[in-house]
Amino acid sequence: MSMQDPEQFVAGISNPRIRRIAETVCRNEPVDTRALGEMLATDDILEIGAVADFQRRQLYGNRVFYGVNMNLNYTNICELRCPLCAFSCDPGDETAFVLSLDEIENRVCRAVDRGVDEVHIVGGLNPELDLDYFEEMIRRVRGVKKDLVIVAFTAVEYDYFARQSAMPVSDVIGRLAAAGVDALPGGGAEIFSPDVRKIIAPKKISGRQWLRIMETAHEQGLKTNATMLYNHRETIADMVDHLAAIRELQDKTGGFKTFVPLAFHGANTGIQQARAQSTGYDDIRIYAAARIFLHNVAHIKALWMYLGEKTAQVLLSFGVDELGGTYYDEKVVHSAGAQTPDFSSEARLRKIIENAGGRPVRTTALYGETT
Repeated sequence: MSMQDPEQFVAGISNPRIRRIAETVCRNEPVDTRALGEMLATDDILEIGAVADFQRRQLYGNRVFYGVNMNLNYTNICELRCPLCAFSCDPGDETAFVLSLDEIENRVCRAVDRGVDEVHIVGGLNPELDLDYFEEMIRRVRGVKKDLVIVAFTAVEYDYFARQSAMPVSDVIGRLAAAGVDALPGGGAEIFSPDVRKIIAPKKISGRQWLRIMETAHEQGLKTNATMLYNHRETIADMVDHLAAIRELQDKTGGFKTFVPLAFHGANTGIQQARAQSTGYDDIRIYAAARIFLHNVAHIKALWMYLGEKTAQVLLSFGVDELGGTYYDEKVVHSAGAQTPDFSSEARLRKIIENAGGRPVRTTALYGETT
């Protein structure tokens, strides 16, 4: 498909502030934090969306990426018990579980039989599990299928493993990478604002520590996701600071492969008087602004299980180039009241993309096209 001429595109933007942003984008220059704040506050979602879509098309044309993957939550026992989380529990609770290594291996075998290319592993901070358990877990997952892409453990988990083992974080990352980890998910970032973290996740590592651990992973050659949890207690200024910190680290390391905004779901959590469900305007502003501001992060992913299929599909015209995958057996967001199914089929994902005018491209977290 032919790309739209940048000068003609800019000339078609009527909002003066957004036109200035479009001009910056077309010069291949980064927009500043003031412009980011304006984008996150604007009601002119069609024109800001047009800029984000222009940028996406310049990068990918009509290609839209998706993955055939599974979720593996190995335990829900967690000593943090963050107010924002509906998934975690204390030892002895009737819902508490820990998966044995045999059960993990069996689940991965069943998922591979269904054709998955990737396994996404996260869980609670359970003091009964040591580093040997996690190393053996990764070895067994790798043994099921040698080319399976393993995206495993958040920065919060790596920090915990290091403290529990009295080892530097860099050594823990190195050992688990040697066992078979290919990339890191972006969980635990939440929002970097210390004041907000005191409310939603008071015992979790700081935003600064999350960034340090991601930098350490990048230095070891591991690519990672970055996330931002929104629609809880954050302000526009908090989101600006969060996105600016991600872009700054990306300028330094180049290690973030994907940015994933996450809409907060408050059911069954300890966040009192949380906001109502985010509106379509909220979602569009955040995803479009992220695409424009994070010019140095290759991919912007929308997770349909957080947003619903319809909203995720619409966002494919507002800067999003990747639709979250099949995610068999997702637990975390559904514990917090998400009404979406906990898995999708590859055929369903392709249909969503095609109905939005995109060309589906099956991939993994390493972004090699698999079909």
